[in-house]
Amino acid sequence: LNNSAPGPYSKMLARAAMSLVRPSVRAPSTLESAMANQARFAATMKAVKIRMRSVKNIQKITKAMKMVAAAKLRHDQKRMEIGLPFCRPVQDLFQRLPHNDKPDKGPVTMLTVASDKGLCGGINTFAAKFTRLNLYEYEASGLPVKLFIHGSKGTAALQRLFADRFTTTIAEAGNKHPVNFTSACAIVERLIRHNPERLRLTFNEFISVMSYETRHVEMITKAQVDQMDKMDVSKAMDVYSFEPPTTECWDDLHEFYYACSFYGAWLQSATSEQSSRMSAMENASKNAGEMFDALELQYNRARQAKITTELCEIISGASAV
Repeated sequence: LNNSAPGPYSKMLARAAMSLVRPSVRAPSTLESAMANQARFAATMKAVKIRMRSVKNIQKITKAMKMVAAAKLRHDQKRMEIGLPFCRPVQDLFQRLPHNDKPDKGPVTMLTVASDKGLCGGINTFAAKFTRLNLYEYEASGLPVKLFIHGSKGTAALQRLFADRFTTTIAEAGNKHPVNFTSACAIVERLIRHNPERLRLTFNEFISVMSYETRHVEMITKAQVDQMDKMDVSKAMDVYSFEPPTTECWDDLHEFYYACSFYGAWLQSATSEQSSRMSAMENASKNAGEMFDALELQYNRARQAKITTELCEIISGASAV
């Protein structure tokens, strides 16, 4: 072969050499493309199907929890309607005392009533937030604060920031047995050991099945009563007759006031917890239903796309034949 003049086989040899240098890229066949599409659609449909099954199971759980909360709410509401008239006369009696509205400089003990279980909306969050804001306010005024927390959820929400302010935490008090006055007296007995100079009670007041309100109540301590005028105290107590006289049974009466105040707050907080849990589970069931409908629509779209692709491939194969 002469290199200076191209021969008849030069172009053929050049093409052969280029094919050796650059390997040819083979286009996927129709069968391989169809198999890839089927694998993609199958993976998408399988993932959506698993999510649909999970959402459906969650919806069943939330519906069951709503029914349980509704049953507990009826019992707690009935217990609250019976217990509050027992507590309020003693509370009203102490509110008649001529106590000093101006805050003194003694340390403040904050008694917060929360719950031991979650999945009940923002009821524990509101109680912890209310306690935290009031704690900041008292400390800004130069008053030391001590925390007495009832309920593990309230403890968990406040312990990270205020662990050094904790004096006592109560957990699992109303889980084995319903809220009762005996348990309330046992908890108040632990509170009395600290002999608080100023006491603030934070709890969720039950208003209706759909609403509650977080309240912060100032309680009259024994130290505050000791500073009152005895004549004014006797006049305020004249609405009731006491045997033995008030001066002899005053300590027992004041402890009974503590127990009644905490018992009433505990009753209302427990009822508010069940009503909030019932509403939360109802909303969760509704959201799970909406999510299931969206996933079902996505699954049907993937299934229809798979069928359409298979039909197009069958028609293309028939046309090629």
